[in-house]
Amino acid sequence: MNRYAIAAIYRFELERTWRTIGQSIASPVIATALYFVVFGSAIGSRMTQIDGVSYGAFIVPGLMMLSILTESVSNASFGIYMPRYAGTIYELLSAPVSAAEIVIGYVGAAATKSLILGLIILATARVFIPFGILHPVWMLGFLVLTCIAFCLFGFVIGVWAESFERLNVIPMLVLTPLTFLGGSFYSVSMLPPFWRTVTLFNPVVYLVSGFRWSFYGISDVNVGVSLAGAVVFSLACLGAIVWILKTGYRLKA
Repeated sequence: MNRYAIAAIYRFELERTWRTIGQSIASPVIATALYFVVFGSAIGSRMTQIDGVSYGAFIVPGLMMLSILTESVSNASFGIYMPRYAGTIYELLSAPVSAAEIVIGYVGAAATKSLILGLIILATARVFIPFGILHPVWMLGFLVLTCIAFCLFGFVIGVWAESFERLNVIPMLVLTPLTFLGGSFYSVSMLPPFWRTVTLFNPVVYLVSGFRWSFYGISDVNVGVSLAGAVVFSLACLGAIVWILKTGYRLKA
């Protein structure tokens, strides 16, 4: 394992984050803070509890997941797309660096950014809304697993995309709506039976539900299913990445 190559890719990607800290960190934190103000403090103070949890506290895991999923995909996809766009990817492919080292470097850096962002949002939420974390170890585990899973997914999108427009299609037109409809602002049990069944086909429901369980011990679906789904999704994305790097799909053309 070439640790120097991994460290070089990892440091380069993180340094790009600090150069664009306003866009990478400040912008999503401010946007999420506005959600906390509007939905948590203003609207939440006028709503009843959900499963024994105040509405403001109830939406904290969902809003964190909303930001983490979007930023994980964006960070990883942009990280691998820019070398393709600039042509520097060929230098990397011709260097004595294995496919595993490339993935660890890019995905590790993107996951680190998303993890830092998630922890900052968690600290920001405490400023506006009082809440506790019933299972802090599980919360951190879900957070890390989600960051890694969707950074792997973002890596695939970054290779697939042929333009900046395509780069933003999945996060903006697919992932964000699924997260909004995935129980971020409500409990699935509050829906009519038909729509409750339809919502369960949304994979984001399982992530939000499992993450919320780590905070308050309540969930809309089985926690084991949530955890297994995240692991299977990660392995599927990893398999796609292995195929991409072995075949050179849109990397060597």
